[in-house]
Amino acid sequence: MKFNGFIAALLFVILLAWFLPEGPEVLPLKFITDIGIGFIFFFYGLKLSPAEFKAGFYNYRIHILIQLTTYIAFPLLVLAFIPFFEGGTGSSLWLALFFLGSLPSTVSSSIVMVSLARGNLPTAIFNASLSGLIGIIATPLWMSVFMASSSQFEFGAVVQKLVIQIILPLVIGLSLQKYLGNIARKNSKKISLFDKSVIVLIVYSSFSSAFASELFSTVGLVDLLKLTLMVTALFFVVYFGLGVVSRWMNLSTEDEITAKFCGTKKSLVHGSVMVKVIFGNSAANALYLLPIMLYHILQLLVIAIFAEGYRKRLPTKTPEL
Repeated sequence: MKFNGFIAALLFVILLAWFLPEGPEVLPLKFITDIGIGFIFFFYGLKLSPAEFKAGFYNYRIHILIQLTTYIAFPLLVLAFIPFFEGGTGSSLWLALFFLGSLPSTVSSSIVMVSLARGNLPTAIFNASLSGLIGIIATPLWMSVFMASSSQFEFGAVVQKLVIQIILPLVIGLSLQKYLGNIARKNSKKISLFDKSVIVLIVYSSFSSAFASELFSTVGLVDLLKLTLMVTALFFVVYFGLGVVSRWMNLSTEDEITAKFCGTKKSLVHGSVMVKVIFGNSAANALYLLPIMLYHILQLLVIAIFAEGYRKRLPTKTPEL
């Protein structure tokens, strides 16, 4: 397993937030992260390759399977955990878990893992891109089902923030793709580093607010263990469930890999951004980030192992004439 600098950076800033909960006063973190979110989706629009998007368009059965898993199966599975939380759907911990279930799939890691496992890459690119676009609307809509009456969630204000911070930069990026798209794709590693830097700042800002307000004093070791077991159960139920459905649909091995790898992923990037957009600078943001961070680490480790196993499979032999 290769060293993952992004995960190490996330763990480091959480530790830093614990020691420095007030944060460096010289840095306007709210302004920096708000601007950074806009640039993340501006670059996302620039990097969307029309040719690659079109190449995976026609494999409609897998698209339907993956998107239904991401936005219907995942949230419904989280409903099964309601009895384990005191307060039911009003529990902050359960809402944080439901937030994880409503998020879109990842883009970069899905594509990288499908490529490593020798899956259907054009289909993975299409689904990862499509999932991110759907999630801009689907995630806030799902959260509004259980938080419409909450003072933390004002749907009109959320829509306004979505338009300004996400949809507008995305549309600008898409409109400039003809002129700057190739440059953005050639510099995708640098853009990815920028995206991760913004996420690290959001995580630091969220956890420093949480530690300053002593939010985690209400979250014990038992709660943390419970969340870990639940995100682990979610991952494996969805992963093996997709395997069963893929075989029932008579999908090829390449398509099954793509369905399982894209259908199980949840995006930490979108999660961090949506926390800021939906809840602003609330001290509770760190609580909503907790399940997705646990899930992010799990999915990277487990999918990397599965991908390596698929990569080593024997090539399909063509029948001799």
